[in-house]
Amino acid sequence: MKKILIIGSGSISKKHHSAIKELGLKIKVRKISSRVFDNFRKKDFDKLKLLGLSMIIVCSPSSRHHIQFMRIEKNFKNITVLIEKPVFEKFYELPKMLKNRYYVGYNLRFHPVIIFLKNFLKNKKIFSINLISHSYLPNWRKIDYRKSVSAKKKLGGGALLELSHEIDYLRWIFGEIKIFYSFNKKVSKLGINTDDILTLVGRIEKKTFFSLNINFFSKIQCREIKVDGNNFSLKANLLKNKIVIVKNKGLTIKKFSKTSINDTYKSQLQEIFSKKISKICTLKQALQIMKLVEKVRQNRKQ
Repeated sequence: MKKILIIGSGSISKKHHSAIKELGLKIKVRKISSRVFDNFRKKDFDKLKLLGLSMIIVCSPSSRHHIQFMRIEKNFKNITVLIEKPVFEKFYELPKMLKNRYYVGYNLRFHPVIIFLKNFLKNKKIFSINLISHSYLPNWRKIDYRKSVSAKKKLGGGALLELSHEIDYLRWIFGEIKIFYSFNKKVSKLGINTDDILTLVGRIEKKTFFSLNINFFSKIQCREIKVDGNNFSLKANLLKNKIVIVKNKGLTIKKFSKTSINDTYKSQLQEIFSKKISKICTLKQALQIMKLVEKVRQNRKQ
């Protein structure tokens, strides 16, 4: 029987726990709060080791991720660790040799629309990519949004970190990106002390240009990807699980079965358990995202 420890007691922790139960596998889950884990002493880690853990899932605020990463690395070896995105609240240099296997929870890589786009666009000549992700933070959770991690800078909240899914799948599908322009601030009247909008404009390779716009103050929800390439254009809608493709010969509409966020968590876990890693975000890839985050922050200060 697999034994999994979940660190954190918020909504993401509950989603992971629910996904594990829905897999129907023989898995025993233990949950502890981030605060309890942070206060563990050697004797507490010794007790955890006796459980024979095969996996730890870190669902704490991102401002605690690095400290918890280092404690896991110090006290465990040869276990799998899944860290919820973003991997950290800022970029950190890590030891070259690690004792455990680390992955980062950019679960949208397991959305059928994203998987189709990665396969369909491979080796195609692409001129431009436009990504939009708009949502309304007060609708994200049942609790008062002003008390959530997303609303608090000290806990790693804000659009740049919270909605970095778009940066991740942009790089995963198309390759490394170079940023020409960035805008990242708080512009709304939401009761938060974090950034609430991010706009990026840049290039992928030599002749592919992209724009990205995300915010969490829009009351009209939208999560779309528009791609224009040689002899084709397409628009993918992640909320409606639909892609419209227009070519010289006409229009094609591809519809995918309804996918919940829980489904992507389950697929992510299944890949880890199978040990056939092909989609999940690696620690190295997640650290590259943090380098881009640092560049945006530097531009914000100028």
